[in-house]
Amino acid sequence: MTGSHSELHLEEGEDAAWDGAPSELRQVAVTPAQHGLRLDKALAELVPELSRSYLQQLQAQGLVQVAGVVGLKPAHKVKAGDLLQIEIRPTQQSQAFKPEAMALDVVYEDAHLLVLYKPAGLVVHPAPGNWSGTLLNGLLARDPSAQLLPRAGIVHRLDKDTSGLMVVARERSTMDALVRLIAAREVSRQYLALAHRAWQGVPERSVQAPVGRDPRNRLRMAVVDLAHHAGKSARTDMQLWAGNEQGCLVHCKLHTGRTHQIRVHMAAIGHPLLADVLYGGTPAAGMQRQALHAYRLAFAHPVDGRALAFEVPLPADMLQAMGQWGLRYNFG
Repeated sequence: MTGSHSELHLEEGEDAAWDGAPSELRQVAVTPAQHGLRLDKALAELVPELSRSYLQQLQAQGLVQVAGVVGLKPAHKVKAGDLLQIEIRPTQQSQAFKPEAMALDVVYEDAHLLVLYKPAGLVVHPAPGNWSGTLLNGLLARDPSAQLLPRAGIVHRLDKDTSGLMVVARERSTMDALVRLIAAREVSRQYLALAHRAWQGVPERSVQAPVGRDPRNRLRMAVVDLAHHAGKSARTDMQLWAGNEQGCLVHCKLHTGRTHQIRVHMAAIGHPLLADVLYGGTPAAGMQRQALHAYRLAFAHPVDGRALAFEVPLPADMLQAMGQWGLRYNFG
């Protein structure tokens, strides 16, 4: 795989997973684009499927050679044409980027991209605790050319227990264009959420509240005060679609794509999602996973400019939960 850094991170002690299985010797040549870079930065660019922390561990263990020289410091400057040899010991992470056949629900496909439906429970990227069986593994099995793309063409993600639509690139130029569209907020991502408690106030509201790592619990995100904590601006537009004394069905439109943004914003206004225990929700109405569904995705095709829009109905568990609570909405 080539391109930008993988978003995987090696957990502390992960290299201990190596049990003497055969190592892989990888040889890569420094290109003119990496000339003069530090060795650790050049490695991160040339072997992007492995995290920088893992590559740094390999350097520290003497498993990286530059033109046959072992043990150079990470700050060593490489030159165009230098041959780097890396002995990759097979940790769970280094073996994570492997094809695994799985049934993928493809909604649309052309030579440049595909749109698919991700069911709840499917992890998007390999990560600690889920090194296999991810959407990325399935994409690699479905199309061998995906190995030429960073993250197999995945340009955005959904949480494991969120269902719904995703767009995936099939070529590098399309991937770069989709990333630009998302950064420019030109990809419309709309969600349906089932939340606790009767909706209060006007049926439409826009929540603009920065989101960052929760300073009291590093496993969560939270609305933060940027004067005191790191975070990024975030905006979610919300509209009540159905509600009663037990709960509400809320349409959410993202204007930014922060981690857990809808879940955090809904909890912040007093409406945690059903079964979203991380943010104050509890299992209810039969829901055992956070009640969030990415039901609509719309954007201009990055190659030919066509307006593309896709919708998928609510999954069975959310429909059943609505029925149990007596919530009604005509989805047309």
